[in-house]
Amino acid sequence: MSDPAHFNLPARALHWTMAAMVLAMLFIGVAMVTSVAHYHALVALHRPLGIGILILAVLRMINRWRSLPPELPSDLPGWQRQAAHASHILLYGLMLALPLVGWAMLSAAGYPIGIAGSVVLPPILPRDPALYTWLRPLHTVLAYTLFGIILAHLGAALMHGLIRRDGVLGSMALRLTASKTP
Repeated sequence: MSDPAHFNLPARALHWTMAAMVLAMLFIGVAMVTSVAHYHALVALHRPLGIGILILAVLRMINRWRSLPPELPSDLPGWQRQAAHASHILLYGLMLALPLVGWAMLSAAGYPIGIAGSVVLPPILPRDPALYTWLRPLHTVLAYTLFGIILAHLGAALMHGLIRRDGVLGSMALRLTASKTP
């Protein structure tokens, strides 16, 4: 049964699963560039996690197209509606772009992308060191951009939940049982 005030269960489950994965990925990425001792173990986590995020982002977009999100509060100023819409486009775009740029970067470097055991992804670009040197900083800039957008998203969620108390934060709450209405 559809509830127009809440995201559907797949959207909520994907949101919270991806939130944990993306935050883990951001911290793993930072640790990769600061830790020589644990670099290889972190890379072994980073690559399959990135592919998992890419797959879930595609599933999340399909779900979003099939099941419209709840309406924003009618008293929300137009600029905030536009900011919310733009931030979601950026979030989805970055959740797709970062893993693809990472995959392309490693392909251009000639590195295999092992994701589980002997499963190795095919390269999506030819080996090209010049292209790698362009994609490497792009991957970093996109990661920092994602981190900034996540902070803005979290700030907006907290504003809706703690200040406005308008139900926007609750619309994404992971409710495992249906609410009972009198």
